[in-house]
Amino acid sequence: MITRSIDEFRQLWPTLQPEAPGCARGAFLVTPLGFHLAEQSASDNRYMAMDAGVDARAALAEHALLARRVSALLPTVCFPGDAATPDAVFPNNVFATAPGRSIIGRMRHAVRQREAQRPDIRGFFCGIAGYKEMDLSTIDGVAELTGSLVVDRARGIGYCGLSERCDEAGAAAMHAAFGLKLTLCFDLAPGEYHTNVVMSVLAGRALVIAPSGFADAAVAQAIADAYAPRSLFLDAAQKADYAGNCIALSDDSVWMSERAAASLSAAQKATLAAWGFRIEAVALAEIEKAGGSLRCCVGEMY
Repeated sequence: MITRSIDEFRQLWPTLQPEAPGCARGAFLVTPLGFHLAEQSASDNRYMAMDAGVDARAALAEHALLARRVSALLPTVCFPGDAATPDAVFPNNVFATAPGRSIIGRMRHAVRQREAQRPDIRGFFCGIAGYKEMDLSTIDGVAELTGSLVVDRARGIGYCGLSERCDEAGAAAMHAAFGLKLTLCFDLAPGEYHTNVVMSVLAGRALVIAPSGFADAAVAQAIADAYAPRSLFLDAAQKADYAGNCIALSDDSVWMSERAAASLSAAQKATLAAWGFRIEAVALAEIEKAGGSLRCCVGEMY
């Protein structure tokens, strides 16, 4: 079911118990070769630092460390980047997986639509990894995958924030492609572009959420109530520092940038630890100038 009703969500959520792994079995990344800021993307991504200079070598070094750290935990594949597709360093918006399926998104901007046509990434998932391709890149809509859609993989529940980067047609296409049992659609607050900047479901058993990122605070509260008492609230400043752009890459670890980790209070860090999550922080100051952070850099293989 796809719904915008908080009441329907509250009624259905308890019936969907965890039945699948909440964390990925592998990861894929795209290196920031030719790293620079894409002007098209900046038109609807206020997190981009368009007035700041970027250091392509520093971005490569940050990304290499991220890949090394993630590969110590999960099998990790890195694809080469391309200066013609500078946003490719955030591959989770274009490519995603569900058990047995690779999913290709329908991107809003032409600079990102080019990424979806990469034969090497498509070929890896279909020809090497053996996934069946679900190609949404030609649908009549916009569907920026796990940027717009935060998925509780354990329960098969999607949280889809509608914005310029995802419309209702895109939400319906993703609901089907990911094989979800329930998708809650809602409007993001004005100026927000992706849901994965304002919330994250951690291994199916906890939630990090920034209510200021939602057009209707009641939606954020309903989601938080569902995961209570394991719901960690972020303020607007912490959201701006990418604390919501985190990801659980294992049942006992939550990954975020050093900037995001530094924004958390001692009490919030202690809460995550009490829930069984150690914080894995990676320096991504240069990459974050492009308007995304650690979660955006990490594609998941299920």
